Amino acid sequence: MIEDIRRQLDAYHAWLRDKSVLRQINQWVEITTPYLDRHNDYLQIYAKPVNGGYLLTDDGYTIDDLEQSGCGLETGKRQELLQMTVNGFGVQVQDKILQVKASADNFAIRKHNLIQTMLAVNDMFYLAEPRIASLFLEDVASWLDGCEIRYISRAKFSGSSGYDYLFDFVIPKSRTAPERVVHAINRPGRQSAQKMAFSWHDTRTGRAPATRAYSILNDSEGAVSQHVIAAIGSYGVKPVPWSERESVRAELAA
Repeated sequence: MIEDIRRQLDAYHAWLRDKSVLRQINQWVEITTPYLDRHNDYLQIYAKPVNGGYLLTDDGYTIDDLEQSGCGLETGKRQELLQMTVNGFGVQVQDKILQVKASADNFAIRKHNLIQTMLAVNDMFYLAEPRIASLFLEDVASWLDGCEIRYISRAKFSGSSGYDYLFDFVIPKSRTAPERVVHAINRPGRQSAQKMAFSWHDTRTGRAPATRAYSILNDSEGAVSQHVIAAIGSYGVKPVPWSERESVRAELAA
């Protein structure tokens, strides 16, 4: 099992390295990553030397794109969720720009954290229609609260690769049930499924053996692809369409 996980991690790192493209722009280096945004464009970040280290930013793309799509972040609740997300990865928001400082020793981890923040912020806040009043993450939290399920919000775990991952909810172990990790996916698709699967694959060895993982999938706008459900389930994560959430109420509340 360990060797299989090591091969999977090696393949992931090779994919990340081989699919990244660098371009010099004045004092900045543009890094085109293999990760896709909601427009199916490759995510780009920018790096430049600063005081013996590096400054990494998204050049304001993530928040600007959401606002131009009609998803404003002005309300107190959304600002709170934004800060919780970026703080979980050690990233800062400066004039709507996501940025993080790195050294030569932690450049790879800081780059990883910035990209994960861009993906998390985009997925958490993007609304398919501006008229939608609430965020999917808020809906999941409200449902858990209504079920009187105790949880810790926005928990960060370190993976065996050394990278950090943020999960939306962690339900502590009880006398009758093990620890449960719950992550909400607003826009279930191939990339979000792979991201969830790899995040859990990389972190599960650091959790108790009995820990269970769940992925709550937003199917409000249409059925979730069976390929997505199969991809998540193949890594030991239980996929739960939002419309079927009551099927796991008892085991999450235990």
